[in-house]
Amino acid sequence: MVSIDEVARAAGVSTATVSRALSGRGQVSLDTRSRVLATAAELGYVVSSSASSLASGRTRNIGVLLPVVDRWYFSTVLAGIASGLQRAGYDITLYALTEDAAERATVFETFLRRQRVDAVIAIAISLDAAEVERVEALGLPVVALGAAHPRLPSLSVDDVAVARLATGHLTALGHRSIAHIGTTSAYDAEGDHIPTLRRHGFEQAIADAGLPAASARHEHADFTIEGGHRAAMRLLRSDQPPTAIFAASDEMAIGALIAARDLGLSVPGDLSIVGVDGHELSGFFGLTTVDQFPHDQGLRAAEAVLAELGDVAPSAPLAPLPFELVVRASTAPPARPAP
Repeated sequence: MVSIDEVARAAGVSTATVSRALSGRGQVSLDTRSRVLATAAELGYVVSSSASSLASGRTRNIGVLLPVVDRWYFSTVLAGIASGLQRAGYDITLYALTEDAAERATVFETFLRRQRVDAVIAIAISLDAAEVERVEALGLPVVALGAAHPRLPSLSVDDVAVARLATGHLTALGHRSIAHIGTTSAYDAEGDHIPTLRRHGFEQAIADAGLPAASARHEHADFTIEGGHRAAMRLLRSDQPPTAIFAASDEMAIGALIAARDLGLSVPGDLSIVGVDGHELSGFFGLTTVDQFPHDQGLRAAEAVLAELGDVAPSAPLAPLPFELVVRASTAPPARPAP
C-alpha cells in the first residue's frame, strides 16, 4: 500500500500538509490541497482508518440499529443512509435488534460499548427506558428514525395521520365496510408502536366518516406478503366480507391483492385495497398507497446524524417526515351499495 510519506514526497510537501489536505482540517492553500489530492489519487493512496481514528478521535463509522434487514422498507431506508454517509466518508456497522431480550442486551452492553462507532441511528425500533439510558451513557449522538422517542432526536412520519389519509380515501369513495390489516388491540404492547399508531389512525378515520366503531374490523398480520394474504383470506371468506381493505404496509396490501385474485374477486370492482410505504412494486400492482419516501428518510437520517456530529449544518428541523397519497387502480367506489 502507498504510504502518506510517499504522497508527501511526490507532491513536494510535508506529511503534516498531506494530512491536513486530505482531512480538510487546518490551513492549506487551495493549490496545495488540489496538488495533494491529485497526487494521492494518482498513487492510489487510501487513508488508514486506524491512523485517522487515532488522530481525530473518530472511527468514521456509524452504528445502525434495525429489527430486520431483508424487508423492503428497511433495506430501502438503509440504502438512503448508506448513500448519505458514504458521501461524507463514513462506514456503517449494522446491528440487528430483535425482540430477543438477551440479544438486545448484548448489542447495548457489548457491541456499542466497544467504541467502534461515532454515532447511532435506530430505525423503526421502540427502545425501552433502560435501553435509552444505556445509549445515553455511551455519550454518542443518537438519531431515531421511523419511531419517535421523547428522549432522542427523532425523524418520524405521523403514522396516525398516514392511516387517516389512507382510510379517509376509502370512506370518501363511499366505502362503509372497511377492514384493517395490521395490528389489533390484543397486540398493543406499546402505545407508540408504529402498527398501533396506524390502527389508531384507521379507527379515527372510521369515526371521522360517522361510522360506528363496531364497523372497524381488524385482522392481525406480520407485515409480510404472506401475512397479508392470510389475513385477507380470513376477511374475504367471512360471512360479511368488506368492500375495502386498508393494510398497514404495501407488502400486506400486495398479499391482499393476491388473495382477492385467488378467490376470483375483482380489484377494485369487488374490493378496494390501499397500503402504506411507496413500495417499488406498488406501481407494478397498480396499488394505491401512502408513499412515505423511505430512501429520502434514510438520507435525512444520515444528514441528521452528521449534523449531530458537527460535520454538516442542520438543513431542516427534525419535523415530521412527508408522506403523500398516490391513487392507482386498486381503489374505486364500491360496486354494491352500503347497507
